[in-house]
Amino acid sequence: MFKRIELRDTAYERRIFQQRMITSLLIFFLVAATLIFRYVNLQVFQHDRFVTESNRNRIHTLPVAPRRGLVYDRNGKLLAENQPSYSLAVTVERSEDLDELLVDLQQLFDIDSRSITKFRQRLRRRTPYQAVPLKFRLDDDEISRFAVNKYRLDGVEIKAQLVRHYPMGEELGHVIGYVGRINQREQEKLFADNQQRVNYAATEHIGKTGLEHFYEPTLHGTVGSQYVETNAHGRVLRVLQQVNPVPGRDLKLSLDAELQSNVHQLMQGKRGSVVVLEVKTGDVLAMVSTPAFDPNPFVTGISREAYALLRDSIDLPLFNRSLQGQYPPGSTIKPIIALAGLHHNVVTEATTINDPGWYQLPNDPRYHRDWKRGGHGSRVDLFTAIVESCDTYFYDLAFKLGIDRIHSFAADFGLGEKTGIDSSSERSGLLPSRVWKRATRQKPWFPGETLNVGIGQGYMLATPLQLAAATAQLAANGVYRPPRFARASNYLIDRDVRRGNEEYLPAQLAEVKSEYWQSIHRAMRAVMHSRDGTAAAAGRGSSYEMAGKTGTAQVIGIAQGEEYDEEAIAERQRDHALFVGFAPYQSPKVALAVIVENGGSGSSAAAPIARQVFDWVMQHDEGEHNEPAPAKSAMPVYANASTPAIRAMAPQQAIGG
Repeated sequence: MFKRIELRDTAYERRIFQQRMITSLLIFFLVAATLIFRYVNLQVFQHDRFVTESNRNRIHTLPVAPRRGLVYDRNGKLLAENQPSYSLAVTVERSEDLDELLVDLQQLFDIDSRSITKFRQRLRRRTPYQAVPLKFRLDDDEISRFAVNKYRLDGVEIKAQLVRHYPMGEELGHVIGYVGRINQREQEKLFADNQQRVNYAATEHIGKTGLEHFYEPTLHGTVGSQYVETNAHGRVLRVLQQVNPVPGRDLKLSLDAELQSNVHQLMQGKRGSVVVLEVKTGDVLAMVSTPAFDPNPFVTGISREAYALLRDSIDLPLFNRSLQGQYPPGSTIKPIIALAGLHHNVVTEATTINDPGWYQLPNDPRYHRDWKRGGHGSRVDLFTAIVESCDTYFYDLAFKLGIDRIHSFAADFGLGEKTGIDSSSERSGLLPSRVWKRATRQKPWFPGETLNVGIGQGYMLATPLQLAAATAQLAANGVYRPPRFARASNYLIDRDVRRGNEEYLPAQLAEVKSEYWQSIHRAMRAVMHSRDGTAAAAGRGSSYEMAGKTGTAQVIGIAQGEEYDEEAIAERQRDHALFVGFAPYQSPKVALAVIVENGGSGSSAAAPIARQVFDWVMQHDEGEHNEPAPAKSAMPVYANASTPAIRAMAPQQAIGG
């Protein structure tokens, strides 16, 4: 029999094929539509967003630090400059493994762990794609080493930058101060202000002390920016746009660099301060504090060992004695006390006392001794009291004046308050009063304390700057001109710096008679040029006249019945030597204050330094004020007057000029 053969159902197969074809086409068109929709969405609807993100990956905004303003002295000598330097910098975004990279760099460039720690701290303050310095001041050998190994140091580059440098080193360390790397506290303060945050985005250093700190806003400048295109490795391909930074403004100072250097040399080996002011303007011509320090190592980071030597030194080289040192003014205060006595009619030029070498208050068994054993004679008038620095006279005068009038009068000379000089860290000294003692000691004021103030001892304290400013005011018949460093805010255009405090004449001093000022000036001239003047040796042989007052400030107390023996006292417990004065006498150009710590007598330790400073100023003043020295015989005759009764007993040690 024949086997039955079934034929194919072509219609059915065609139907199945058509269904599959339709399904495939639907899937194809669905996928195509999805892709087209996605493409259109990316290319049309989200085009701007993705272009922005793409540009963000290859285009970056980099801040550009401004050039810091320069600092010049009054004659145009550069005192603070910017020197080119090279540093090793790392951009984190360009490095795959930062930790491994740092290990390689440590070995290659001999970088210590402390530098790595500071680098990581700086990383937290950076902006994206900002290169952060790791090692500063690369030498030629280190630059060559980098060039050889550059191929394997992704994200590492050598950056050229300007680094602050101070050509005069320690001679101006205290005045100019220094810049240093921004620390965490400073960063938080800057970043609290959004404008400051932007302006310091590329800045690594900020003024830390001195004028660098005080004039930071002036010297810093305004940040710039660069829009740069980078490749996949983060390397800059081109600069698309640039906004140039605005350089900081230059400062022209009142300082005379040559005078500053000379005064610094005079103070070598001594602890103390010299401040020289221009009488007619208040300009600071020189301000020296010794020992000093070189500010240059602080710029890029001083080593711990070097800093420890400065910090732990018993001579305190980091301490600015001119602004922060507070000393008993000693007998340098006597011209002001004498002027107060004349003004308040407590004494006249003819008033005399008997000086047996001590002074005793009524109903008080204690004796206040004069520095000169045996006293200054039986007819000591105001002139003699200043010339010979008679403590007994000023004990009596202070007692008659009283602390209230002394405080009021001395305050008009700026004592007891900051001068407002354009620098940081100034201290106010101390001008004691009844109110002050009650508030701080919870005790009443005693008459014996008034006597101590009358000779610049006791609670009374003043900075060298205050003494120089008060002396300049004394030379100017009471006109106070606030001390200042800056003469111009931009040296190139010589624009004046105007501060709030302009010169003024206190109301009380405006009432002081002209003859009283002249009387004090004559006595101060005789201190330098008369036979019995305490600074006669320093004034001898000069071709011009000067005026001054010596002082000796007690460091340790001397008990009743004891004598001061300099040889038996430890060097650091000896008296401080002081001198204040102005020159030339007829037309004062400069006033100064000199303090030599533990120097002993002001006449032997401080006055000779002042004389050399005066000589330098006069020699460089083109002889405009040179005057003949007075003849030794041209001395006023001591006035005769009644002598107050003063009882005798074993005197108490006192400090004179």
